[in-house]
Amino acid sequence: MNDVLVTVDTELSLALHQRGVDPRANLANSIFGLVGDTEYGIRWQMDQLEANGITGVYFVDPMPALVFGEEIVAAIVAPIVARGHEVQLHLHPEWLQWAETSPVGDRCGSNIGDFDLEDQFSLLGWGLDMLERVGAPRPIAFRAGNYGADDRTLEALARLGVLWDSSFNPAYRTTSSRIALPPDTIAPVERLGISEIPVAGIFDRGNHFRPAQVCALSGWEMTSALRHAARQENTPFAIVTHSFEMLSRDRTRANHAIIARFERMCRTIAAEPGLRGVGFAALDPAIVSGHRAATRLPPNLARTAARVAAQAVAHVRYE
Repeated sequence: MNDVLVTVDTELSLALHQRGVDPRANLANSIFGLVGDTEYGIRWQMDQLEANGITGVYFVDPMPALVFGEEIVAAIVAPIVARGHEVQLHLHPEWLQWAETSPVGDRCGSNIGDFDLEDQFSLLGWGLDMLERVGAPRPIAFRAGNYGADDRTLEALARLGVLWDSSFNPAYRTTSSRIALPPDTIAPVERLGISEIPVAGIFDRGNHFRPAQVCALSGWEMTSALRHAARQENTPFAIVTHSFEMLSRDRTRANHAIIARFERMCRTIAAEPGLRGVGFAALDPAIVSGHRAATRLPPNLARTAARVAAQAVAHVRYE
């Protein structure tokens, strides 16, 4: 049995805020995926997960509380907790430039890794406290916004008692993700007092890494990757999506191609005997001990070509 973590980066849209969109409309769009009278956001996702016996992991960004007040974060956390899914910590420090008060004074940055160790400790501690204050159990896992963590982030998390991090994404290793791990890190690894669960992925051509994000892999690729993961030993397969990812790029209608991928992903996890869809609380800390020869799904030109063709069609449909 191998674990699958279906993780959802759950965040208000900074772009909508910059355009002057009311925070309640931002919440409805970015978190609940409201299109007309139908939702395709976190509540819709939880419907699909629960129908397939999967516990979802919602990495919730509390930073907008510094701009709009903690009630808006409470509105995000409440339905997740009520339905038994996990709330873990996510941070987009870009919101600091609009905050009237800040845990780090007037210092700003795009990513958590842009701050020194003590400022990171303050921001992360504030985020943990905020999520707990609005009704979430104390988070035990973290993912940096934009995957923008560095080794100091891990040090700060360890000081705060956080057990798991999932900020290392090899696709961002040369840009925002600055945790000093080799790009071929697949299995969980202990680093600086934190157990790191890398974002999963495949090789889609040669040794080119493509992350296991719902909008990045086709249904065929994700299904093949999950079946490959079922043959791994104690190597959690961390999938990424977003609270708004089921919407079209302009956020005005449902993205039926991505919806179909999400539904197929859930069915595959449920149907595959070697997989179970769990949260961080169910992971065995012992999985980070020892060396395992974990592998990624190797490339298949037919799978890659099919995805490229499907994306071209989706582009024309503006999905």
